[in-house]
Formats: sequence, C-alpha cells, structure tokens
Amino acid sequence: MGYTEKSCTDFISAVAGKAPVPGGGSVSALVGALGAALGNMVASLTVGKKKYADVEEDMQEMIVEIREIQENLISLVEKDILIFEPLSKLYGVHPQTSKEKREHDITMEKALYEACMVPMDIIRQCGRAIELSQEFAVKGNRIAVSDAASSAVLCKAAMQAASLNVYINTNMMKNKKKANELNGRCASFIVYYSGLADGVFGYTANRLMNTVL
Repeated sequence: MGYTEKSCTDFISAVAGKAPVPGGGSVSALVGALGAALGNMVASLTVGKKKYADVEEDMQEMIVEIREIQENLISLVEKDILIFEPLSKLYGVHPQTSKEKREHDITMEKALYEACMVPMDIIRQCGRAIELSQEFAVKGNRIAVSDAASSAVLCKAAMQAASLNVYINTNMMKNKKKANELNGRCASFIVYYSGLADGVFGYTANRLMNTVL
C-alpha cells in the first residue's frame, strides 16, 4: 500500500516515526495537494451558478488545470519517497579505495541532483496553484473566498518546505556551480510566488473584514 492510500492518521504516524520517509518532501507535496484541492473546491462551488455566469468559462478551464495540479502533487508524495531511497543507501556506503571513492562521489552527485528535482517540481506546481488561487479569490464564489486564500497560504508553505529539501541536497553537492544554479532558480520561485500568495491573503483578509459578502 502506498503512503497516499493510507488513512490521515496512519500517514501522520509514519511521518512521526523513526524512518526517514515520508519526510519533508512528501509532506510538502501533500500540503500542496490540499491547497490545490481547496482551490478546486472554490471553482466547483462557482461553476453552474447563475450569479457567476460571466466567469463560467474561465472557471471551467481553471477547474481542469487545478485538478491536474492536485493529482500531480499527490503523485509527488510517493515520488519523493522513491527518489530518496537510492540516496539514503549511498549514505551507508563507505568506499575504501580511491577508485571506489571517485565512483561513489559521481554516484552521490547524481543522486543529490535527482533528489532536488521532486521538490523543484512541487514548487512549480504550487506556484501555478497560487496563481489560480488569485483568480478564485477574485472571481470565485464569495462564500468560499476564504478557501481561495487558504489555498494560496498552504501552497506557499508547501513551496517553502520543498525549497529546504532542495537546499539540503545542494549543500552537499560538490559541483557548486550546478548547486548555485539550482539554489538561484529555487529562490526566485519562492520570492515571486510567496509575494503573490501574501497578496491573495491580504486581499482576502481585507475583503472579509471590511465587506459584507
């Protein structure tokens, strides 16, 4: 049974256990999927309503995209676990000869780079979900506007958590040029989309405190 097929209680217990997986990458993917699901809900509560007929076509298109993002993030929960396994095994290898050390270094470098790819994907998926949450907050069913902002907040948190999983791997890479490139790409995503998510939160909080829905 895959981790995404477990109950919420079992998944949390697995995270809290001594095993290294599921770890921060898997958890961030799940949080992102939950954030995307909230956006999906807002869109679902908007389509088919006469009051929102003018945004019906937009919502229909966005609901397809946010559902795909949600499914992608769920799949990344398991993918992060699978990608970490070869890396964790390498930590237990202690090469003796110079040849073994060179081969180990090459293999380790590749594994570290590949371990960055899943959290980078999580960041990209969550970034797009945040963009959609902005649309849901402005155009979606007013009754669910808080869920649109919650979608942005959760996806921001998922992105930030995923970025740390990039940085911990790049920190151990010997190819510092490649590591810095990954760090820079990751940081630029975080800065841009965190600002966007904060904007959605601020817009929604102000709207809820000062406007009758």
